[in-house]
Amino acid sequence: MAILKFRVFLEEDDTIYRDVAIKHTQTFYDLHQAILKGYEFDSIHEASFYRSNDNWHSGRAISLEKYEGVEYKVEPLGMIETIIGSEIKDTEQKFIYVYDFKKNWTFHIQLISVSKEENPKLTYPAITRKEGIGPSQYGIKSILGDKFADIEEKYDLSAIGEGFSDEGEDDGNQDEELGGEESGAEDESSF
Repeated sequence: MAILKFRVFLEEDDTIYRDVAIKHTQTFYDLHQAILKGYEFDSIHEASFYRSNDNWHSGRAISLEKYEGVEYKVEPLGMIETIIGSEIKDTEQKFIYVYDFKKNWTFHIQLISVSKEENPKLTYPAITRKEGIGPSQYGIKSILGDKFADIEEKYDLSAIGEGFSDEGEDDGNQDEELGGEESGAEDESSF
């Protein structure tokens, strides 16, 4: 059985990518799920693959479903039914993957290798390599991730207020108690 390895990278930044190994008998739906898992996206939005040429121009759609308001030049293929091996026409086959049509997350997918042997340690499809910090689907992703929330709870950083604390603050009466000149003399002698 052939194992296909695809590189899935962001359209605007090819240094951020995920390599996905998948059996040639699996479907585009399986690839769709692997990409979402690799980039830590949820699976609640619309999605389509498109056949692509070498210049990344989109061709026939391979869609999760036929969407209202989307113009199709040709009837789209179904992602759940379409076997990946049936769409491989080239040793460097390319596809475009679009997820969440409102946010328009666009990924370029390129076949980078074909192997005849399965790795018994992997469950296909499998993410075999991750490069770069992927984008956050809905906003800013912290480098610390969920760990920061644990720190905030442990030390209750929210109780301090807006970045300020009471530590080190005087009640403002020190100058009045010491008198103007004496406080200056004491300050100089302390150096």
